[in-house]
Amino acid sequence: MDQTSTASASPTLAADKAIASAASAIETRGIEPVPAHERHGRVRELFPTWMAANISVLLLTMGAGLVVFNQLNLWQVLLVAGCAATVSFGMVGVLSVSGKWGGAPGALLSRAAFGVRGNYFPGAVLWVARFGWETINAVTGAYAVLTVMDLLFGVRQNDVLIVITLFAFVAATFLVSGMGRAALNVCNTWSTYVFGAFSVLVLGYLIVDTNWGSVFDRPTGSSAMMIAGIGTIAAGGISWVPTGPDFARYLPHAASGKKIVGVTVSGAGLVLVPMVLMGAVMAVSTPDLASAPDPVSFLGDVLPTWLAVPYLITALVGMLLINSLSMYSAGFTAQTMGVRLPRALAVSVNAVISLVGGLLLMLVAKSFYGSFITFLTLLAVSFSAWIGVYTVDMFRRRALAVRYDAQGLMDTGPSSRYWYTGGFCWQAMAAWALALTVGLCFTKVDWFTGPLATSWIGRNGLGWTATILIAAASFTLLPRPREGADEAPNEAPSVGRKSNLVG
Repeated sequence: MDQTSTASASPTLAADKAIASAASAIETRGIEPVPAHERHGRVRELFPTWMAANISVLLLTMGAGLVVFNQLNLWQVLLVAGCAATVSFGMVGVLSVSGKWGGAPGALLSRAAFGVRGNYFPGAVLWVARFGWETINAVTGAYAVLTVMDLLFGVRQNDVLIVITLFAFVAATFLVSGMGRAALNVCNTWSTYVFGAFSVLVLGYLIVDTNWGSVFDRPTGSSAMMIAGIGTIAAGGISWVPTGPDFARYLPHAASGKKIVGVTVSGAGLVLVPMVLMGAVMAVSTPDLASAPDPVSFLGDVLPTWLAVPYLITALVGMLLINSLSMYSAGFTAQTMGVRLPRALAVSVNAVISLVGGLLLMLVAKSFYGSFITFLTLLAVSFSAWIGVYTVDMFRRRALAVRYDAQGLMDTGPSSRYWYTGGFCWQAMAAWALALTVGLCFTKVDWFTGPLATSWIGRNGLGWTATILIAAASFTLLPRPREGADEAPNEAPSVGRKSNLVG
């Protein structure tokens, strides 16, 4: 080929590479397990993912609630936030290891525990709870837009603006989540840098402007309120536990489980703990913060406009990414539940429900904070029953060197390795149903009070902990389920005695 031909071919070649690169950014893989030769992810990529999962001004409101409603002082708030981040995202990290083992989303791997038909029941509960979480985030994002418009242009919110901003936020979430893992990783990395920089500015402003004598003179709150506060803050992290494997499924088999757990906890804690503390400090000078009609507008009163506006904009991007991460995983749940659409289109189901739910919360509900805490309480219990069963199944696979069967996970007929009895693993279903029922008995929210809500466990907000323990103990004590074959023909290595759960 002569030089002229080479020169003319170069732009075409560059264009082809650009098109191929853009196409590769949009993830087309659905719930099917990722083969070993496609697993090129790195554990450190999880760090910005779990940082981004906590970029939400809701944590400021929750930190304020620890001061106003739980009557805790600053040191207790610090302890509560640290414990909540470690416990909740520790569980996220541990269960994420199963994603490395099976190369599949948590919703699909759950079939191995509950059976291909039995998985529909806990899957439906998790899916509904996911709708609620996405709705809460969408509403918070819409309020952030409305607050920026008010601060910059003096435009007061009204019903028409609420509809427009909520629709715009949900649409943007749908577009970002539809692109998939690679695009989310890039967005998460840059958003954490920008949000981190503005958070440092906010922290610096609070250090200079706050009356620290009032902050440190607050009396010590009760131990019961500390324990309850840990549960409230941890509920957000617990909601990510079933989706942890979704973000670890592209990791190679040799990836360190210890690093997965460490990166998950440190990434989440680096954002969660300072945000909760900042909310607690703000609440000392602005006690109405925790009971504000929306979770965002208070920033216009606490911070100067020059700082509040850019901070809200970066937080808005963070909330968009949180919802995108949630919808990304929700697409897998929808496919597992039988929605016969590509993952990107399956996300649209959640987008529509978030829009409808968000309109109800913004236009009809009287108290955002009350609705939010009620949702968090019910969410923690509903996810905990699944966590208890799934964790036992995961540890059994490690102990018995039983690996996930890719073909069995995708097969929903009687020939599936995970068919058990009629498609149901009765032991897992019984343990899950029992734990969920008992957990609700310990629960008290605005419109529901369980018969055991006044017990020590109920008063201390430990219903979610009891739910996990009951599910795990019940599933462990019941006869061990027998899968359809002695060994799965999966390309993944065994997750048994030679494989370290966190190594």
